[in-house]
Amino acid sequence: MVEVVAPGIRLGIVRGISYGLFGKPDQFVPQLRELGATLVRVYVYWSQIEPEPGRYTFEAVDAFLDQLDGSEEVWVTVSSSSRWATRQATEFLPPSPARDPGAYRQFVDRLVRHCAGRVRYWQCDNEPSNVGLTWAGTAAEYVAQLQVLHKAVKDADRDAAVVLGGAPYALPASTPDSPERQFFDVLLRDGRDVFDLFDLHLYGDASRIPADIETTRGMMRGFGYEKPLVVGEYNAPWPNLYPEATAAMEQVMAAAFASGAADTAPQRTPEEAAMASLYEQMASLPPQLQMFMRGCSKELEDKRHRINCRELVMRNLLALSCGVRRTVCWNLAPDIPGYENPLSIMDLLFGKLALMDYQGAELRHRHPAAETFALLADQLAGVDRVTRLEVPERPSVFLFEVHRSGRGPLLVVWDRRDSFHGEEEPPIAVDWPWQAPQAKTVDALGAARSADVVDGRVHLQVSVTPLFVTAE
Repeated sequence: MVEVVAPGIRLGIVRGISYGLFGKPDQFVPQLRELGATLVRVYVYWSQIEPEPGRYTFEAVDAFLDQLDGSEEVWVTVSSSSRWATRQATEFLPPSPARDPGAYRQFVDRLVRHCAGRVRYWQCDNEPSNVGLTWAGTAAEYVAQLQVLHKAVKDADRDAAVVLGGAPYALPASTPDSPERQFFDVLLRDGRDVFDLFDLHLYGDASRIPADIETTRGMMRGFGYEKPLVVGEYNAPWPNLYPEATAAMEQVMAAAFASGAADTAPQRTPEEAAMASLYEQMASLPPQLQMFMRGCSKELEDKRHRINCRELVMRNLLALSCGVRRTVCWNLAPDIPGYENPLSIMDLLFGKLALMDYQGAELRHRHPAAETFALLADQLAGVDRVTRLEVPERPSVFLFEVHRSGRGPLLVVWDRRDSFHGEEEPPIAVDWPWQAPQAKTVDALGAARSADVVDGRVHLQVSVTPLFVTAE
């Protein structure tokens, strides 16, 4: 039996939520590899693999496997969505309990054996506590299905690890009597023997990441054990991080629903009608909300990109400094070329988080966050440990020492500020012990910055944008 999480640290990327489900499965692993990712996560659906009882097709799975070269770790989220085999008939969302656990076990067995040991992590659905959206069942029913998947995976590939369905970002901050906490209490109590890794999603305030990770570990310890924690999703910004954005969004959409806006456009759903109303008022909305909307000003679009680049670096350093060894960014790109739906609430919340986009039929265009991911992956190549250091008299400064095998010293540093307005504030002076005769500095946006080394200390101008400081 191999170690559940292999030594070292890997940065990964999620392809998306429906690879090959709504279009021909395309090439994406080479692009992911070029960004420096060494872990790839994909979703597969029961409806894809076994569209009819006993008839299996592995087109999407094979299209994916053919792109691997063996250097990556692979994470597959298995979604129990089926038009014939599950309680709620659908080929996409929400997955639901299998009508026949034996049929589900056979499906998982065929899938795992087909992948022949090339998948390291198998996950049973995703964020099951989002009942009705990503799981149409109870906590007890999820545990029962997890037990079936666990046995099927271990029988077919004893070295593979089973990942508990992802925990949403709000879970650590939820109260003990909240529905989400009660849901996961059932999972952690009754499912303790049928998963190897706990998957926590980090979309909340970045500064809370250390506390959220510790709280999540404490939840497991509350039931007498602790298993490794991985981050299967993270990214930012999104509207819920800004009170101005959420308040305006809720006010406009509540008014639209209350007025029956859908009646004026029968071809639209209530959600689409409410989103249309939001777009009609776009010019009067707070900029913290406008920047997530399609067609916003270039100034706000560029600002959102800069925030995205900063957040990507911050979230990784904070998680890695807490002992997390696998992080997976949401997400690589839209699932199919040319897809955009501004009348979807999900597009408003998460649509601009993709690292890349299509040019024609191929994934070629890199957004700024993709360049930052590549920069981060290059800076962290060979990393085996990240340590957060306290900066005397500068409590707002986040400073990290990165230990890299066979490479020189690396510091990563930024000043904690409001993510939207913080870039408008001047940098502050920070100096730190530095043994090398010189220092090279680049920020998370790819810009070279100055750094002076005087009497064994490196002198830096630190802002809200993370700096990478090396001797190379």
